[in-house]
Amino acid sequence: MPAPDVLLHPVRMRIVQVLLDGATMTARQLRQELPDIPSASLYRHIATLADAGVLEVAHQKRVRGAVERGFRLHLPNAAVTAEDARQLSRDDHRRAFTAFCTMLMADFDRYLATPEADVVDDGVGFTQAALWLTDEELTALRSELAAAVHSRINNACNGTRAKYLIDTILIPAR
Repeated sequence: MPAPDVLLHPVRMRIVQVLLDGATMTARQLRQELPDIPSASLYRHIATLADAGVLEVAHQKRVRGAVERGFRLHLPNAAVTAEDARQLSRDDHRRAFTAFCTMLMADFDRYLATPEADVVDDGVGFTQAALWLTDEELTALRSELAAAVHSRINNACNGTRAKYLIDTILIPAR
């Protein structure tokens, strides 16, 4: 796992987020997806993620004398395993959760800023529920949620599908 600081930067989190669907993109394509990020900053963060092994070069080609690289997530380094999570300090977890929530709020703000945003028609939803679960029931719930997501995670962009982000948070209410 790369150092937490590599993944916890807001710009780097957004780059990873754009590539979560398995896409391969050049720096120019990432720039089109993230137009609010200054070019120099975006290129610097792409390099940081590539140097840390979070991004890998999927292809490269010469374009007018320069080498254009297509980047994709290098999943073993872009995900935090249970063992990785055990190695993080409480402060690391606190920082990661704060970064996650900040990213979530920024995603929602960007969505609401679009003129066509319609929370009802777009199927936007957020809710909280309290569940009483045994350890086995919690394990089953996590498996069911993972299965529902994994059964759709390889859906390709085909002109009729809209890209949605799904974020889950499970916290014991102690």
